[in-house]
Amino acid sequence: MKKKANSKASDTAEALIDPIIKGIEEKKGQGIQVFDLRNTGHAVCDFFVICNADSSTQVDAIAYSVEEFVKKLTGESPWKSEGFENKEWILIDYVNVVVHVFQTAVRDFYKLENLWADAEVRKIVESADK
Repeated sequence: MKKKANSKASDTAEALIDPIIKGIEEKKGQGIQVFDLRNTGHAVCDFFVICNADSSTQVDAIAYSVEEFVKKLTGESPWKSEGFENKEWILIDYVNVVVHVFQTAVRDFYKLENLWADAEVRKIVESADK
């Protein structure tokens, strides 16, 4: 059952996006995209943040960095995290924001982005000096 969106939950979700992106960028995550799912009418959360990395070590480092930045900057902890065992696809669930950290080949295989074609998408451009 989908929760009815409210302004306070949506504001809290939006406040998590920048710390999540900072955590990803800190460990050189690639292909960062933010999917705003609020107007799709069938999403289980407000936002998906998706990125990838070329090794299991980097996937793990990105996921821990996201949790660290979010905790430090917002005080929030994830409701649930999965995938730390195999480090191919780590999911960090903040209830209204879900972060997906993929190994590049796994992201290419699942093409999660294609499932949300009706979402508003913001691509985060990686800076060459990072």
